[in-house]
Amino acid sequence: MKPPKTQPLAQEHPFAQYIRTLGKGKTGSRSLNQDEAASAFSMLLRDEADPLQVGAFLMLLRVKEETGEELAGFVQACREQIAIPELPAQVDLDWPSYAGKRQQHPWYILAMLLLANSGYRVLCHGSAGHTPGRLYTERAMAELGLPIAANWQQAEQQLGSDGLSYLPLHAFCPALDKLMHLKPLLGLRSPVNTLARNLNPARATCSVQSIFHPAYARLHQEADSLLQQPSALVYKGDGGEAEIKPQADTRLHLLRDGAFTQSVFPRAIHARVAPVEAPATAPLRQLWRNQSGDLYGLTATLATTAAALLLLEPEISTVVQARQRAKELWQQRDLQRLD
Repeated sequence: MKPPKTQPLAQEHPFAQYIRTLGKGKTGSRSLNQDEAASAFSMLLRDEADPLQVGAFLMLLRVKEETGEELAGFVQACREQIAIPELPAQVDLDWPSYAGKRQQHPWYILAMLLLANSGYRVLCHGSAGHTPGRLYTERAMAELGLPIAANWQQAEQQLGSDGLSYLPLHAFCPALDKLMHLKPLLGLRSPVNTLARNLNPARATCSVQSIFHPAYARLHQEADSLLQQPSALVYKGDGGEAEIKPQADTRLHLLRDGAFTQSVFPRAIHARVAPVEAPATAPLRQLWRNQSGDLYGLTATLATTAAALLLLEPEISTVVQARQRAKELWQQRDLQRLD
């Protein structure tokens, strides 16, 4: 196939300055500041950059690795594009879910349900299908009969009645969702996959964010600080989702009122855990309704819930206290929520 013919430009394209800033060699290039990052990403979202420029920009950032300022600027640009009504009640917990599960069942969904069942308003958002072979939250929640919203109005209703709602990225920021689905074309994850975890579109007081690589914890915390996020928890979860791995020690990075602290959630299972043949939702329903005794599933659910409680309930100061509180919520759960 012949490459498309391009017409020479009479003058430099406005977006070219950002590519030049990032790609001008070892001594001439630099990272963008927050304002530059916001301006550049706003142009991407408004479809004001040529497709060649979009790919170059995203991959230069991927090779260089984005900074906290850049990430905050990108999120700022997205938030300016998001049309959100004034919600009558505060969302308690923002739960970004963009990775999907490949090796284990999506037990984190039971943690979200457990928190909602105990009175917290949990807004989950994500994008499905950008990586083949994974079970994404939207499909999993649909199979479990859990609330999925088509717009902010439905999300508001579901949060009021169920305490839980999943809102797809394409429903509130379609331009960003389009950029996220470039992964099969580019062959790599881009900063879009990173910044989506910091979006917090409803401005919830608390946000839980999972990372693929431990080094990204600092990046997310820097962005949260610049965005003045009151409270946020970052950790390396199973497969990139916010799910504590029972077979691993998990370092929790907590931001609360401008102060950063760290703690370790110790492993509860010391034996090797084999991956499942295919992630599914039936085991979640069975565990919730006491129809199975899946030790891994229960441990992952309670540990993930406990980690979120460390964020949501400041009076809980230790992992032991958080685990005990999670067990209490499990014992008090409504067995009919997954009928």
